Amino acid sequence: MAHEHAMPVDLTRNQELVLGALSHAPAPLSAYDILDRLRGDGLRAPLQIYRALDKLVERGLAHRLESLNAFVACADGHCRSKGLIAFAICDKCGKVDEFADDVIEERLGGWAGQRGFKVERTTMEIRGQCAECLKAAA
Repeated sequence: MAHEHAMPVDLTRNQELVLGALSHAPAPLSAYDILDRLRGDGLRAPLQIYRALDKLVERGLAHRLESLNAFVACADGHCRSKGLIAFAICDKCGKVDEFADDVIEERLGGWAGQRGFKVERTTMEIRGQCAECLKAAA
């Protein structure tokens, strides 16, 4: 799941450290997992991690997985321009795949339009087992 994207030049030191930890993690990380990884870099307080995460999520460089209360680095450098972001989460190994789907976005947009609901953000999480885990279990 590790992601390599160009590191934005205008990040604070803490934001850069947190994004680096997320980018090189094989699975989603909680804020406390990130703190444990970055203690050697001088980060000592959960508030430092949460502030950095808030800014990274706001900028679309990281995503919060609601069902796991954990974070991942954005796998798609253009996802901020997409209305729907979806995640397939393997319950066995923790792998997370990020994707967008125009058909689902259209259907949800149509539903919202019919009901006068203004969509501000759409995140879907699909839980199950990835192909590798299914193959290993067979």
